[in-house]
Amino acid sequence: MQNVLIVGAGKGGRAILQMVIASDMLRVIGMVDINQNALGMEEAKKLGLMTSSSWEQFKDASIDIIIDATGDEEVYEELKNVWRNRHTVVIPGSVAHIISELMEEKEELVFKWKTESYKHDLIFNTAHDGMIVIDNEERITLFNKSAEKITGFKREDVLGHPVLEVIPASHLPYILQTKKVERNHEFTFENGKKIITTRIPILNDQGELFGAFALFKDITEVVDLAKEVTNLKEIQTMLEAIIQSSEEAISVVDEDGTGLLINPAYTRLTGLKEEDVLGKPATADISEGESMHMKVLQTRRPVRSVRMKVGAHKKDVLVNVAPVIVDGKLKGSVGVIHDVSEIKQLTNELNRARQIIRTLEAKYSFDDIIGSSEEFKLAIEQAKLAAKTPATVLLRGESGTGKELFAHAIHNASDRKYNKFIRVNCAAISETLLESEMFGYEEGAFSGAKRGGKRGLFEEANNGSIFLDEIGELSAQMQAKLLRVLQEKEIVRVGGTKAVPINVRVIAATNVHLEKGIANGKIREDLYYRLNKIPIHITPLRQRKEDIELLSQHLIQKINQDYGRNVEGLTPAALVYLKQYEWPGNVRELENILGRAVIYMHYNEQFIDVHHIPELQSVSEPKKTVLAPVVGSNHEETLNDLVEVYEAQVMKQVLEKYNYNKTKTAKQLGISVRTLYYKMEKYNLAKNSVQ
Repeated sequence: MQNVLIVGAGKGGRAILQMVIASDMLRVIGMVDINQNALGMEEAKKLGLMTSSSWEQFKDASIDIIIDATGDEEVYEELKNVWRNRHTVVIPGSVAHIISELMEEKEELVFKWKTESYKHDLIFNTAHDGMIVIDNEERITLFNKSAEKITGFKREDVLGHPVLEVIPASHLPYILQTKKVERNHEFTFENGKKIITTRIPILNDQGELFGAFALFKDITEVVDLAKEVTNLKEIQTMLEAIIQSSEEAISVVDEDGTGLLINPAYTRLTGLKEEDVLGKPATADISEGESMHMKVLQTRRPVRSVRMKVGAHKKDVLVNVAPVIVDGKLKGSVGVIHDVSEIKQLTNELNRARQIIRTLEAKYSFDDIIGSSEEFKLAIEQAKLAAKTPATVLLRGESGTGKELFAHAIHNASDRKYNKFIRVNCAAISETLLESEMFGYEEGAFSGAKRGGKRGLFEEANNGSIFLDEIGELSAQMQAKLLRVLQEKEIVRVGGTKAVPINVRVIAATNVHLEKGIANGKIREDLYYRLNKIPIHITPLRQRKEDIELLSQHLIQKINQDYGRNVEGLTPAALVYLKQYEWPGNVRELENILGRAVIYMHYNEQFIDVHHIPELQSVSEPKKTVLAPVVGSNHEETLNDLVEVYEAQVMKQVLEKYNYNKTKTAKQLGISVRTLYYKMEKYNLAKNSVQ
């Protein structure tokens, strides 16, 4: 590599610097000019080259070429004399000037080429039609953005590749071979896009072939549009058929209120035929009242249930009319006419159906409650007394004892039995939804709220009863809102401010110890006293085993209806076997066991025997004596403290028995898994905890 010194950093010197820097064979060791602010000096400094105001600084340097770009003959002669014997070539300023001129011309040509290339690319890539060009070797040389969009290929991925490698079915190679022009040929790409394409060979002035060109337009949308038009015609035919066959009387007018269409049901109702209506003003069929078609066309708003008289017989009707708006433009209106006499009949039938449904909503009565034990009879008598009052009832008992059965019976025995009976499982609805479900919400109260808002379950139950199951699972916030309902006899919808008065009998149920919840701060004491006006304790099945026979007989009859069987009852051995079990799931578990027993029976068997009944785990297990709570030496423990110590010991014993299986433990203790987790955390009964 040869070392170069450039003397003169003007316009020419700068051009020479750029040329030398671009060369791999030359290396600039310095730039000299008396003007330190010359263009070449500034560029040399940016490149990190040595600069000086005098060439004498480089006398001792190893220089192969000195380029004089000053244009001063004296400078040239001085340089030539100094380096005459050093094998250094000194290029005069005239040569440097010529080089400078050539560099400028080159830059100008490059700029023009870039400008033309930019224009070419701009036109090429903004064209809506796809364009592909190949050379004589069938390689893609041009591929515009429309071609990218239509084919799904990127330009950088296809340029330089054989066209058949990118588009295997391309006809461009055929155009190269034949030099023929193909116009408006249909073609389908692998991605399903359909095009119309024209292919032409590319020839120079001498007629020599140097490539081929394809211009194509995507017609997929056009084809799809044609299909849509066909479908629209089919839909139109279908809609006309539906309108003509509809039992609803329908009339259609255009934007000027001129009759366009009526159906046979319209003729039957009004007595008017097509010649009386079609092509006539919208008022032609009206005997009394104003035209709702014209009102809708003026206001662009629908009207509902407007009463008027139509036809020569002045038929009493109700009219619903809606505008027909297409792409924001009013095209006419559609009216549906109902015979008022028919509506009255339907209304009466609907009211009758509602009464029947209301009686069916609470499905059970006191006749469906089976039990002969003294405690259970007492619960039934309390429930019957409660049914005659509007007071709040609190049903207490373990899961599966029949609390919901009692709630149904209380409603059906009350003076509210012809009104609604609404059931709510407070533990089954998420906390975020419970408030809006129970109290309703106003329009716009939250994202996703229905237009016009929604009535809550308390409003739905107005003048009826609402059954709040698992009331002990309510959050503190919901307890406060429920307390307001019980105290003020009114609700406020979510997002609303207006109080809505209600008249609802509340029947609550719980399988948890509410008094302990009050002590733990989980249950509001004021809410407890509001709910506990008429408490009814429902005895668990293990404390009234004498009822198992009657219950089994009743449940078997129900199972026979559900399964299409004809089982008559239990054998004495099966009855004894069932009475030995403690029934942690109560009557619900008994029904489940009997149902499975019936499934296992042959169709010719009439009585459930021991071998039909699934194994009851606690039947053969002897009762373990529960550890007595340890009383401290100071004898200052309260009753509540002793109960909690006792409860913790019992739960620990059952957890160890089932190797900390939560489901089995909860079933044995007769509590929910959710309650079990709460108590385990409260008493620190985790498996690896230190007691």
